[in-house]
Amino acid sequence: MPRTAFKYELEVQEDGKVELNVPLPEGKWVVVFVVEEPEDDFSDLVLAAQSSLDFWDNPIDDEVWNNAAKGERGRAK
Repeated sequence: MPRTAFKYELEVQEDGKVELNVPLPEGKWVVVFVVEEPEDDFSDLVLAAQSSLDFWDNPIDDEVWNNAAKGERGRAK
């Protein structure tokens, strides 16, 4: 039987209380897993992974690396 998973990132409130609204009908039974978010912040790595590669798309770099097989790496005209 297929199951649909919903992911919510929430802040725990006073007395350990967490509230959320789910897109399910009243009376439906659900299973809830609570997993503590790690304290390590990798947002800078995620941002870097999503950044543009335009920096590497330039004619001088292309020419240098295209000529690398000919032993001319490092010499841009």
